[in-house]
Amino acid sequence: MKRSTERFLTTHTGSLPRPADLIDMMFAKESGIPVEPKALAARVKSAVAEVVGLQAKAGVDLVNDGEMSKPSYATYIKDRLAGFGGTGNTFVYQDLAAFPVLERKVFGDPGRSRRKTPACNAPITVEDAQAAITDTENMLAAFKGARAGKSGGQDDAAQEMFMSAASPGVISLFFRNDFYKSEEDYLHAIAEAMRHEYEAVAKAGITLQIDCPDLAMGRHIQYADLPTAEFRKRAQMHVEALNHALANIPPEQLRMHVCWGNYEGPHHCDVAFSEIIDIVFSARPHAISFEAANPRHAHEWTLFETVKLPEGKVLIPGVLESKTNFIEHPELIAQRIGHYANLVGRENVIAGSDCGYGTWVGQAAVDPDVVWAKLGSMAEGARIASKKFWK
Repeated sequence: MKRSTERFLTTHTGSLPRPADLIDMMFAKESGIPVEPKALAARVKSAVAEVVGLQAKAGVDLVNDGEMSKPSYATYIKDRLAGFGGTGNTFVYQDLAAFPVLERKVFGDPGRSRRKTPACNAPITVEDAQAAITDTENMLAAFKGARAGKSGGQDDAAQEMFMSAASPGVISLFFRNDFYKSEEDYLHAIAEAMRHEYEAVAKAGITLQIDCPDLAMGRHIQYADLPTAEFRKRAQMHVEALNHALANIPPEQLRMHVCWGNYEGPHHCDVAFSEIIDIVFSARPHAISFEAANPRHAHEWTLFETVKLPEGKVLIPGVLESKTNFIEHPELIAQRIGHYANLVGRENVIAGSDCGYGTWVGQAAVDPDVVWAKLGSMAEGARIASKKFWK
């Protein structure tokens, strides 16, 4: 994975706005309406090419497929793994519980309200081994096309590829365990099954991002009733299962994303980053993407005044908020990058977004055209910061 050796590189969290016609096709599929498989596959492939080109045009360095093939960053696994045929899960977000009107609004989101989270009720095995391979093939073809045409963007954009996959822990969060004897057994069964997808991405020469909201968001959803000390034990168990699944992939080919939930809620129950940072650093991936721009976590850059960045680790702080249509000013972005670079070193910082812009198919918190403008502003902010740190 590239580092910021000559300038500050830019990337994002993973999901990006999907074309309207693809959203309609995926809504239909999720609702059980027959969708012609070849037509859906073709539209996903063309959508990947489009979204990679748009990233390059915006000036993004480390690009991905926008998660075009997935109904969400986590629930897609129900279509790839066997063992999930139980009743749907229900969720209580601790911070939303005291605000019922807002709670109804959040759960009524066009994407979130359609998500399917059947419980695990049978042994977990790989059911569709080809899906991850097809994703890599689409990504490789799109990246080659973007590099060949430069997509009208910066000549140095689209430097490297990444693709995301759900962590064992976040899968356990969304899909209730009704089969395995213990939560630890359940996590390791998921880890063994997901190993195929993780290694398929790595084998294709693409950086693998593991999405791990369970390490932060899990505190006020999955483990809201536990004392902090007990939650930390569960989070460490999640990391151990993840590290087991990633054992055959070099840390330098891995990045991970940690967040507190990509929804516009009060977030006053979020666990402090300081209470989980050591557990996050114990995970195998060498680059850590995390929320750092929204009003609940923008102050936490000061954590690195006292916490030393482990050797070989890289930070990808969010310099763009993922739930607002404000386009962050490039100077603000440059300041945010500078906060981290001053504390951990310029080569250890890559600019990113707080979370995705298409977490669930049909989610519309940020207007799609604004998303590309935000990413363009991030690229400009990174150039401003680079001039200050590489004179």
